[in-house]
Amino acid sequence: MKFIILGCGSSMGVPRPDGFFGNCDPKNKKNYRTRCSALLKSSQENILIDTSPDLRQQMLRHNIKKVDKVLYSHFHGDQTHGINDLRSFYINNKNQINVFADLSTRKYLKNNFGYVFKSYYKEYPAILKLNKLPKNIFTKNNNKKISIRSIMVEHGKVKSNCFIIDKKLAYISDVSKIHDKDYKYFKNLQYLIIDCLWYNFHPSHFNLETSLAVIKKFKPKKAILTNLSPVLDYKALKKIIPNNVIPAYDGLTINL
Repeated sequence: MKFIILGCGSSMGVPRPDGFFGNCDPKNKKNYRTRCSALLKSSQENILIDTSPDLRQQMLRHNIKKVDKVLYSHFHGDQTHGINDLRSFYINNKNQINVFADLSTRKYLKNNFGYVFKSYYKEYPAILKLNKLPKNIFTKNNNKKISIRSIMVEHGKVKSNCFIIDKKLAYISDVSKIHDKDYKYFKNLQYLIIDCLWYNFHPSHFNLETSLAVIKKFKPKKAILTNLSPVLDYKALKKIIPNNVIPAYDGLTINL
């Protein structure tokens, strides 16, 4: 079973569309970041987390031929606006792909991308089936039952969901606060993949100081910083963080 960080960049990616690299060295390939999406590959299913605006590029890069389920963290554009790129995966198997989202995200998706959920024309059938995001979703890997728990966190003025896979890995791409009552789910994980936008305070994201404080509290074996803005150069960041913490890069793959 593998977990792939398809994209680890903040809302405009690195470089931004205007070519701005910020502090990032353009000579380092790990500073080229597409917007946040991730993929869980089990022996039976490919489960996608968020549909980044860069989804087409990400799927081609990793030669992904099928998507069985999609889990959405929240409704912001950098997590949802690649939804149309799921069409080719529907064409391959002719079955609607199950999409799971919280209430706010379901409303947003239906209002803005209604054509993917409802057949308006014969030539353009519905490609997705929209479902409520449950507390637990299950998949199998070599006949072993694998749980994916969703936990709601604060993301500035909106809610976001993080996902804990098989009690081993937590993926929290967008967060400003984790509720105390949920701390127990994050303790002593093998991997904690966590939001780290930049150095200064931000009302909707963890910055480096906050991310490192949370990592110290939860004590994962390894932590990975994601949702990285152009402020954060890969090598410069790596020099100042603890040994058990690394910056993410597009394509980083974890064997679970």
